[in-house]
Amino acid sequence: MGNDLILFNGNIHTMDQRAPMVSAVAVRDGRIAFAGSEEGARAALAERRGAPALDLGGRCVVPGLTDAHLHFRWYAESLRAVDVETPSLAESLVRVGERAGRGEPGEWITGTGWNHNVWEGGAFPTRAHLDRISPRNPVALKAKSGHAMWVNSLALAQAGITGTVPDPDGGRIVRGGDGDPTGILLENAMDLVQAVIPKPAPHELAGMMRDAQEAAHRAGLTGIHDFDGALAFQAFRLLEERGELSLRVEKGIPHELLSEAIRLGLRTGFGGELLRLGAVKMFADGALGSLTAWMLSPYEGTRNTGIATLAEETLRDDVYRANAAGLACAIHAIGDAACRAVLDAFARAGAETLETAGTVGTGGTAGPRPRNRIEHAQLLHPDDLARLARLGVVASMQPIHATSDMHIAERHWGPRCAGAYAWNSLLAAGTTLAFGSDCPVETLDPLAGIHAASTRRRADGSPGPKGWRPAQRIGVEQAVAAYTLGAAFAAGREGDLGALAPGKLADLTVLGSDIFSIDPHAIRETKAEATIVGGRIVYRAF
Repeated sequence: MGNDLILFNGNIHTMDQRAPMVSAVAVRDGRIAFAGSEEGARAALAERRGAPALDLGGRCVVPGLTDAHLHFRWYAESLRAVDVETPSLAESLVRVGERAGRGEPGEWITGTGWNHNVWEGGAFPTRAHLDRISPRNPVALKAKSGHAMWVNSLALAQAGITGTVPDPDGGRIVRGGDGDPTGILLENAMDLVQAVIPKPAPHELAGMMRDAQEAAHRAGLTGIHDFDGALAFQAFRLLEERGELSLRVEKGIPHELLSEAIRLGLRTGFGGELLRLGAVKMFADGALGSLTAWMLSPYEGTRNTGIATLAEETLRDDVYRANAAGLACAIHAIGDAACRAVLDAFARAGAETLETAGTVGTGGTAGPRPRNRIEHAQLLHPDDLARLARLGVVASMQPIHATSDMHIAERHWGPRCAGAYAWNSLLAAGTTLAFGSDCPVETLDPLAGIHAASTRRRADGSPGPKGWRPAQRIGVEQAVAAYTLGAAFAAGREGDLGALAPGKLADLTVLGSDIFSIDPHAIRETKAEATIVGGRIVYRAF
């Protein structure tokens, strides 16, 4: 006998068209046995005497919410790092200085969240700022976007970065008029410093991730699609072996490990009910905040078209190699040029794997076609909007990026913003949306994402009742579907997840308000009050 549970007296939105609203659910051995009335739920478990029952008190319930794009190691480490997401440069420096004052000489100080776009003047900070408040400790601070790093002179020295070191492929060392590094590293140049920062042991990271998992459950999350590296996978495995893993994890495969994954015969979907291999994560460009997203035309008022972080030939070849081996691809693409290059690569890979279908997967037999994804897809050229649906490509997007970025998007993309964060247009074209947070770039809270998708407004109500570029708003049910049905489809798990229907895994999120009936702007204040994974209550606040 596994996890049995009766949930009754609820306002349960199943996302199953056959029975979209029910008042009770019965769970047998961790799966939905019945969805309907309380009487029917109790009857479904009549032979299981003593099955626990939970009175929902009229609360709203949805299928377990899944964050389809985040960085769990980065988030776990950020809980112990310096938070430099501040409204001013001065406040960031105060926080770093306080940590430096407590640290041992030579100890690395790391942090995340700075955003020069919201600081007065909008200019990048420099190593000189950090040198003044941390002369004894190397400092490495990731930008909010994750696509820039701000370091001091000690960090540059430890990484061997001098004025004569060339820019790495797909990266840029920002330099002053004298040719020396300013302390800002963009895209692949960040790897030069990242390589010399001491890494936690797998068991240490597992401890951090256990704390982060608790935060995820408090936010109402039952599953995540994680895109951090191999060390995160080792930590997840440790948690699973100890019986401490309670999130369903689709673990992305780093691009640099593609050849090894193919040699081992690994395929997307390999694993168990809690921990499975996901898609191969690649990067086609940078980000809007650092002006490194790869654009078809320059940013407004500049000659800059961003950075292509992967050669197009490599992109095409590696997508084909992955798909032919049964590995899906999840490719970061923010600018319209990057999105087009990724769609071109998917189109070519699809055509070529169909021509050689007998070699797809292993053993010379064709397997199911991998579900490729574009991660972010923040700006699509109008000519490319319909291509995702035609190619069967999932749009893995993060709604809160739109409201967070709206001012800098208008500043740097101008009229092109009509096609930015185009959820409504993509849905109208038949594209599957899978929503996430990109945490720790943005908050882990999926309700914040549902709010952003359905209002295109910030928490303070700006830019007004209609929201930013309101033509791209979507309905609350469509937004919830992207965190449930869409996330399940993206992972190839629609048979098990995404809806509350008999036979599916019993993952549920209980909410404090009925987000389908309240003013959508009030969704931002709604909290998860219980989280259930496989019939087991992993978080409860009532």
